[in-house]
Amino acid sequence: MIRMKTRILFLSTTLMFSVNMYALIRHVPAQYTTIQAAINAASAGDTILVAPGTYYENINFRAKDIVVASQYLTTNDTAFIRSTIINGSTPSNTDSASCVIIAGKYPSTIQDSTAAIIGFTITGGIGTKWEDEHGPGNFYREGGGILVQYLSPRIEFNRITANSATNMQGLSSAGGGGIRCGDGNPKIRNNVIDFNAGRYGAGIVLNFSGAVIMNNIVANNTGGQDYGGSGIWSYGNSTLSLPKVVRNNTIVNNNSATYAGGILVWSTSMTIKNNIIWGNVAPSNPQIRNTGGAIDISYCDVEGGYAGSGNINSDPLFDVMNYYLSENSPCIDKGDSTMVYNDPEDQLNPGYAKFPAMGVLRNDVGAYGGSGSNLLVTFPTVYTATDDHGGSPGGNVMFNIYPNPAKDIINLAFYLDAASEVSIIMLNQLGDIERSFPDVKLTQGYQILQLNHGNSHPGIHFIILKTNKTTLMKKLVILV
Repeated sequence: MIRMKTRILFLSTTLMFSVNMYALIRHVPAQYTTIQAAINAASAGDTILVAPGTYYENINFRAKDIVVASQYLTTNDTAFIRSTIINGSTPSNTDSASCVIIAGKYPSTIQDSTAAIIGFTITGGIGTKWEDEHGPGNFYREGGGILVQYLSPRIEFNRITANSATNMQGLSSAGGGGIRCGDGNPKIRNNVIDFNAGRYGAGIVLNFSGAVIMNNIVANNTGGQDYGGSGIWSYGNSTLSLPKVVRNNTIVNNNSATYAGGILVWSTSMTIKNNIIWGNVAPSNPQIRNTGGAIDISYCDVEGGYAGSGNINSDPLFDVMNYYLSENSPCIDKGDSTMVYNDPEDQLNPGYAKFPAMGVLRNDVGAYGGSGSNLLVTFPTVYTATDDHGGSPGGNVMFNIYPNPAKDIINLAFYLDAASEVSIIMLNQLGDIERSFPDVKLTQGYQILQLNHGNSHPGIHFIILKTNKTTLMKKLVILV
């Protein structure tokens, strides 16, 4: 352990973290073999600094005001987010199988935001059996990735992916596949929350909870069989909760079996500003559903349109990685023009926004706009199965993969409007290049390429096909 003799200040473009002079930095695995062992030994104000690796753990903060972080905290290097993994797939008890639990007891210091989880890939959790504080005797399975109750932690710069809260055997239901927050006021900022599943709130659940949800990608979460809201699901107000603010997020391609693929607001209030809410799927109200609540939605890009100041209804025209905005996106400089919402300024180009924000300083709609704009962990942008987007926005270039799901051999079908050299790579779910295929020169016309993906691991992958004119991407599911 290293005892601090002076005040330490870590600075990045978005993070400012100070530790009091008597706090400790506890290193995993150099001093503690597991993250939980370091938490057990920690005192308020300590920092658990975790080296890259995969940690098969289901950690519990034990209501301590501590920071648990990867080396992203001290370096601002997003590579540490991808390489430092909390995998909750091997719990000692399947009824306590959230990757991370940050919970206190009522009454608690729910306004406090000292506790923080920063800079991890959080995956493999299946949720915790949890009694509803507002309906004693009713149990739910909640918080596949992170479960929060009666506390207000910071959840920042993580990728929360491939978690679930779906097993409702003997329970009332299951939800909050990515994050579940109850009776607190968490700050959920600059995360990628994707490919999680839940019978309600597959991405994020706010249950009688306030929250600040800013600069996140909430994408490709699925479920909603019971109460909908596969992107963000919010219900109820607590006397202790602060307002719910959802600002500068990209909420896309979430799928609900009932209603509200994007955002569900139920018997509560919410301010929704400067967000992209697009491509979400549900039989009813696919983008936003307000059920007995009070919502103020403005300066958002909502598919199908939504009444409110500054709202637009235009394809956001994403790039093929990270849901960045392409250079001709209609979301650039279309957010609230009030100066407090401005994008960060590029010091080398005064008057213009610093990447990943674009254009001038006026707020960009979506996760890369506003004062919290920052680079996120690298991951592939995934479009819905029915569209065929190219890297040149609106390209409408046909590209299909079959069979999909596949076991070994796959066929790529696409059309070239001119002769071109074609390169193909396969990424895993974290965005790492898993396999590259030899480049080929092809003539104009309809093409079918047959490929053997080799011994790739089962699960979700992405095939990227590049031609002289455009870049195309499709999701591929590989079976055992």
